[in-house]
Amino acid sequence: MFLALLAVLPLYLLAVAASPVHRTAYPTSLMQTGLRKRDASVSVTNSVVIYVAQVGIGSPPTEYTLLVDTGSSNTWVGANQPYIPTSTSHYTGDTVYVSYGSGNFSGDEYTDTVSLGNGLTINQQSIAVATQSQGLSDTGIDGILGRGPADLTRGTVSNMNTVPTVLDNLYSRGTISSAVLGVYFIPASNSNSGELTFGGYDASVISGAVNYAPITSTYPSRLYWGIDQSITYGGKTILSSTAGIVDTGTTLILIATDAFSTYQSATGGVMDKATGLLRITPSQYDNLQTLSFHVGAQTYDLTPNAQIWPRSLNTAIGGSSSSIYLVVADIGTPSGSGMDFANGYAFLECYYSIYDTTNARVGFAATSYTDSTSN
Repeated sequence: MFLALLAVLPLYLLAVAASPVHRTAYPTSLMQTGLRKRDASVSVTNSVVIYVAQVGIGSPPTEYTLLVDTGSSNTWVGANQPYIPTSTSHYTGDTVYVSYGSGNFSGDEYTDTVSLGNGLTINQQSIAVATQSQGLSDTGIDGILGRGPADLTRGTVSNMNTVPTVLDNLYSRGTISSAVLGVYFIPASNSNSGELTFGGYDASVISGAVNYAPITSTYPSRLYWGIDQSITYGGKTILSSTAGIVDTGTTLILIATDAFSTYQSATGGVMDKATGLLRITPSQYDNLQTLSFHVGAQTYDLTPNAQIWPRSLNTAIGGSSSSIYLVVADIGTPSGSGMDFANGYAFLECYYSIYDTTNARVGFAATSYTDSTSN
């Protein structure tokens, strides 16, 4: 089951047109709602290979388990639990189709009341209701809470140019103070919980300063929460400065094929057929070097312990409880493809991440788990 999930969840990358993305601009008039703007946090849960949020839709709300995905932008339900229309449901008459790196869905477009928790409720939020889907069946996940840039929805819904995301509407209607999402993932070996902060970030859980990087200009990474970075292992470059994405919908740290081959040779890892991950011996683990991500003037280090899958979850992915698996994997294309890495939740459990729509930038900050040795 893990391999099936791993094929779908790491790269829920939307197939979009080659037109450049323009981040949503919010006219001042949209802010004059009279509501008190605030930041608000809601809990998310680590379901072994992905983080999910409980989202209420309708009135009274039906609760759905949705994958938290900054790598796509349509919010939809119906993969497992069926959509239940209520008095707030409105069928727009439009159809929707989204194709991902693995899987797809098609269905009908609705507007409905969406409740994220902690007072974050959006009336007449656009949502899709799947009539068919591939990739999430029998996973217990009902759909996706899309948190990518709104322009990723371009061309996915008939008779609509783009679809405002949940964050777009929370901000444009004056509910939250800024068009920013903060993501706090706690290592699974410490907790199965995390937190999304809408309208800002949770300063209480970060250590030191937040450092930002602009959205890359390289296609196709520029369509997503894409940045430029280089990667070194033990101080030696394995991936020169290039473009890739930061994606909560990716489980592992994915890097270009040539970089992965260099990393595999340096660590001595061998491919494990049961899990699809690199497996190393205890002595190889003792010799692991620091894996460093260089973004602008900042360096974000992953200790040897941060480079391994939580051993307490080995059996949940079909592995051996006594084995050691690495969380770095092959993205499947050589460097220079325009998307040479995906910093997935294995990276994001070490660093707080911030997705700033207004300023077209991604931020990172250390947390108390950055140097955790709990894996």
